[in-house]
Amino acid sequence: MLNGKKIVIGITGSIAAYKTPILVRQLVKAGAEVKVICTPAALDFVSKLTLSTVSRNPVLTNLFDNDTWANHVQLGRWADVMLIAPLSCNTLSKMATGLCDNLLMATYLSAICPVIAAPAMDEDMWQHPTTKNNITTIQKNGCTVIPVEHGELASGLIGDGRMAEPEAIISFLSDHFNTDKPLQNKKVLITAGPTYEAIDPVRFISNHSSGKMGYALAKEFSDRGAEVTLISGPVNLSPVPGVHMVPVTSAQQMYEACLPYADIYDIAIMAAAVADFTPAYMASGKIKKTDAALHIELKKTTDILATLGKKKHDGQILVGFALETDNEAAYAQKKLHEKNADMIVLNSLNNAGAGFGHDTNKITLFKKDGSVTPFETKSKALVAKDIVDSIVEVMKSEIEIKDE
Repeated sequence: MLNGKKIVIGITGSIAAYKTPILVRQLVKAGAEVKVICTPAALDFVSKLTLSTVSRNPVLTNLFDNDTWANHVQLGRWADVMLIAPLSCNTLSKMATGLCDNLLMATYLSAICPVIAAPAMDEDMWQHPTTKNNITTIQKNGCTVIPVEHGELASGLIGDGRMAEPEAIISFLSDHFNTDKPLQNKKVLITAGPTYEAIDPVRFISNHSSGKMGYALAKEFSDRGAEVTLISGPVNLSPVPGVHMVPVTSAQQMYEACLPYADIYDIAIMAAAVADFTPAYMASGKIKKTDAALHIELKKTTDILATLGKKKHDGQILVGFALETDNEAAYAQKKLHEKNADMIVLNSLNNAGAGFGHDTNKITLFKKDGSVTPFETKSKALVAKDIVDSIVEVMKSEIEIKDE
């Protein structure tokens, strides 16, 4: 997939630069032609000699090296893609504001090829609002951002901010160049977030779901060419560009919003944390506090996953989520069969970094063919990629079975 591709790699001043020679070597072994640009600060972490050896090309640093002008415009036109890895917080700020004070920035600003960036910084820097705003800005300007990973950082802390590993970056680039897109124009239905079940006009029953996993899935499917409908409970997240959004509040509203898509979806993923119970009666006015105990009668909500499972026809793929605290595998297997699903994504609250509210997740996939695939803790963006990759595998296997 990378054979013959022309790649400009920009390296900035981050300790994660030690990974880039490995990345360059693997790209060259895959048949890519690689040219490297370093910021002056990058050379504090990796040497020109190493990079020129593994890339088989001179390493460029300044606009003028040895009285020769490095043609940044030509570099931006030569490449099939420009990859900045690692992307430091400092260079990110320059990209967001258009500051052009080195060869890397001159090439970035004149590049007509796609630009992909792999950030690397400590967690507090990564989580800072300014950094988030800068990431949003470069994405709006057309730059694709490879999600950071969760793990040990240069500070010694454990958290988000690690640059993606070379293997993950190569996989990302391969997907970028992949013209065979099995999800192109596929109709995908996704639910996300919590539901609010009203007790009275003021109070409601809900859960801690942030909606981040469902929104990450919507973005991943959309990036791969699918037509995505995202039915979302109340969340504090920005809409996903290119995705049809359907906002709802209650479990009943989410059920009713899903029904029109039951016969037309190709893939449905029920990632929402839908309330299992709702008040049997909603008080017409605010319930006043008294000395007496308050008893609320609850009734079951309609099971959306089970409903879609009963209506499912050949060619449709149905995926459910399960969040458990004990007997996780047994409950996931039971849900897989009882709901007529093709796959269950299991989260366990016993795993650090998994469950509600986190930017990371740790999942295990249970498929109807009996396979069980655990994954390590990753950012929810990378978890979404793993889930979508697995769904593509299911699609291909079903096509092969039909062809036999």
